[in-house]
Amino acid sequence: MKPFPALYPLLCALALAAASISPAQAGAVAGAETGAWAPVLVPAARQFDLRAASGHAYRLFVSRPAFPVPANGFPVLYVLDGNAAFPVAAFLARSAASRSEVTGHVPPIVVGIGYPGDDDFDVPARRRDYTPGTPGTFDAADADGSGASEGEPSEGGAARFLDFIEGEVKPLIEAAHPVDRSRQAIFGHSFGGLFVLHALFTRPGSFSTFIASSPSIWWQNKALLGGLPALLQGDVRPRVQISVGALEDDPPKGRYTPEMRAMIASRSMLPPARELVAKLSETPGWANKVVYHELPGEDHGPVWLPALSRGLQFFLEQP
Repeated sequence: MKPFPALYPLLCALALAAASISPAQAGAVAGAETGAWAPVLVPAARQFDLRAASGHAYRLFVSRPAFPVPANGFPVLYVLDGNAAFPVAAFLARSAASRSEVTGHVPPIVVGIGYPGDDDFDVPARRRDYTPGTPGTFDAADADGSGASEGEPSEGGAARFLDFIEGEVKPLIEAAHPVDRSRQAIFGHSFGGLFVLHALFTRPGSFSTFIASSPSIWWQNKALLGGLPALLQGDVRPRVQISVGALEDDPPKGRYTPEMRAMIASRSMLPPARELVAKLSETPGWANKVVYHELPGEDHGPVWLPALSRGLQFFLEQP
């Protein structure tokens, strides 16, 4: 099965359009001055940088739908790795708004949580913020503002990062926009998916819907699963979607180097996800709260795109 089959007609049309450009048109394009080009903007979106109480720097991206304010306020979708994921999530939310008359769904405000700079993924920062572990000392930021103080652990900051979302990000969003606190979701991929599950296990009331794409449950010998009994014994049961790519543990030959394939083999994704979903689904009160997808044709890198699309739909269908 081809990934994103709906995109193929569009891509073919674009290819035909490009092939039909006349020599004169091609010359005009080639002769366009660099100064005539403008940056591409995400419609109805804003961003700003802030310094967290921890001293670390973050960038928030916000998109509010052009939609009448609902009586209970807007649902909110928080997306991690915001530099990469926010433009996609904002587009999906705008698409949901355009179909609201036929679906009855209220489109969400989308909040991307990222980092200053132009990189799609800040690898050291996401490892620091998204991974659970033994608490370290995270108080001081260094003078250049990178937030990497001498001696600070490079991982294990998930609890503090969740404090940042709950205690700093959410109040900022709620002060600026009418928000439905009973309808809030969080999406994350890979280490971000691990963080989503950490939030689910430790503070299940922090969001109404948890969307984990290819969560790195393998982290620290699957230590995360040690928190599962407490979740299952509790009274708070939010909605959960877990997605993985069907090819994650055995990608097609030639797609990765032997070294990368060896690393993939040591970080099994599908069995831990299946195990977690099975334990949730067989627990009374959880069976109708959990949705699991193994997405055909997808491996670890790009699977977050269909996982995000399905996750938004899952969130919008929250009763």
